Amino acid sequence: MPPIRSESRQKLANQEGKILLALDDIKNGRVKSIRAAAKLYEIPHTTLAGRAKGVQARVETPPNKRKLTQLEEDSLIEWIFSMDKRGAAPRKTAVREMADILLAARGSHPPPTVGQNWSSNFINRHPELRMRISIRYDYQRALNEDPKLLREWFSIVQRTINENGI
Repeated sequence: MPPIRSESRQKLANQEGKILLALDDIKNGRVKSIRAAAKLYEIPHTTLAGRAKGVQARVETPPNKRKLTQLEEDSLIEWIFSMDKRGAAPRKTAVREMADILLAARGSHPPPTVGQNWSSNFINRHPELRMRISIRYDYQRALNEDPKLLREWFSIVQRTINENGI
């Protein structure tokens, strides 16, 4: 039976709290050694020793396989939002191409590229980005959007506003 994730996260959070308490006790001199603090708080000695030397917690470290840096991902998100504000929200392929451009800007030869599913994973990692399905522009609708008809309609609306003092 596979482990329940919520229990393992709870255990990880408890261990992290114990590590911080142990480091605080060592720093303030309440415990004489790292080994004694590890025994007192029931945490692995090697983990506590590594943390005392400045090793980051696994939760805080960025993934090894991530192609873009956090700054590059943030700039890509800004680009997506700016394109969306202009009414031209980029498709997944455009997001992937822009990521490839960011990687090529690093100057390595040959430039690395992101994978086929990278843009889907990127969108899943950033909940502020939501996928919208773009609907094809209907030909009949385009025919009915004659600028002359639209001007007439807006002039009627403007007259109504002026007459009623709205």
